[in-house]
Amino acid sequence: MTVTTASGSGSGKDPAAAPTAPDTTDFEVTPGRFGGVGPLGESRLTAWGLTSLLVSLYVINYADKAVLGIIAKPLREELGLSASQIGLVGSLFFLTFTIGGFFAGLLNRWMTLRWSLVLLGLCWAAAMLPLIAVAGFAVLLISRLLLGLSEGPTSALLHTAAYAWHPPARRALPGALLAGAASIAKIAIAPLLTVITVSFGWRWALFVLAAAGAVWAVVWLSTWRPGPYIAGGKTKKVDETATGETSPADAEPATPWVKIFLAPTFITGALLVMSVYALVSVVLTWLPSYFEDGLGYSQLQSGSMFAFPSIVGLVLMLLISITSDRMITKGGSPRMLRIVVPSVGVLISGVLLFLLPSVSTPMVCVLILSVGYGFAATVFPLAFQVLGLVASVCAVLALIFANPARDRTRLRPHAVLTA
Repeated sequence: MTVTTASGSGSGKDPAAAPTAPDTTDFEVTPGRFGGVGPLGESRLTAWGLTSLLVSLYVINYADKAVLGIIAKPLREELGLSASQIGLVGSLFFLTFTIGGFFAGLLNRWMTLRWSLVLLGLCWAAAMLPLIAVAGFAVLLISRLLLGLSEGPTSALLHTAAYAWHPPARRALPGALLAGAASIAKIAIAPLLTVITVSFGWRWALFVLAAAGAVWAVVWLSTWRPGPYIAGGKTKKVDETATGETSPADAEPATPWVKIFLAPTFITGALLVMSVYALVSVVLTWLPSYFEDGLGYSQLQSGSMFAFPSIVGLVLMLLISITSDRMITKGGSPRMLRIVVPSVGVLISGVLLFLLPSVSTPMVCVLILSVGYGFAATVFPLAFQVLGLVASVCAVLALIFANPARDRTRLRPHAVLTA
């Protein structure tokens, strides 16, 4: 069959020309996204099986985050905590979560992916146990701080592991599945944790999450192996994988980090992501309480409705990612697909959330939150309104200033430009 590459189609090449390595940034050599053999001979079934295992760890990760919102009310009642104390715990969790993110590179340098992810998974499980044994505000605070610190490096390491099994032009879907783990956790796990909390108490919800982390670690150790797009547990450049030679991009002068950090694309992209993550943090901590105390639904109903925004977000994310993969390989504009489409989605989300306080019908509030949060994934109405306004401003800034191709050309003029 003819495989289209960046330099043209196979049918237009001179048969006598020197053979070229397969272009790993294009479609798989054999038909089918989930089956057959990839550009470097890897089994696509194995690739997607291991990707699914990584997604399951990220689901546990987000379930650990979401459980505080689910058990917040019974925890407050039993321990005599105030709403401000619960909010403080949620805020400090994300503080240590941010700090922990800086250790991803160190872990990847010190340990292989196999052992670094096992270590993180077991740390999450261990962080759940103290509160089960000794309930109190200090224990709750310390356990969530430790959980945030150990969950911080997860995203970078999981994406490294997943991308080890997928060529660059096919990474949008596995990336979307990992990002969609938050939605999967709230769709599939949050209602289950709510039932456990209502039926057996909040301690059992924590115990189930700790057990899930331990079980995942056992399965991971018995199944993981590095993919063909990394070497020695660390990321390998695709050009080296395919040809054994150094690509032209490797010979270019190093770009100072300060220039990257000051690039308009980086600044506006970071602001956009921060605004969306601020919304995510509020949703994880307060959405069930808002449904229950603000809209009058029962605890079981609130926990089940926790899934509604995530269903919308997951569907939109997968649709956009699959479409982007196909359009990129057909020559679509990276800026349109990677910047404009997500930014417009966040802009729609911001407008909807800004209008939320003016709505008095509970079911309409749930609908607005679901659609608004869903577009952003691409504690009370005022909080959502403020975040909606901030997200809208950041989305407009990204639409105006973010242009990856422009900034890449300016910062890395000698790089080989690919989608």
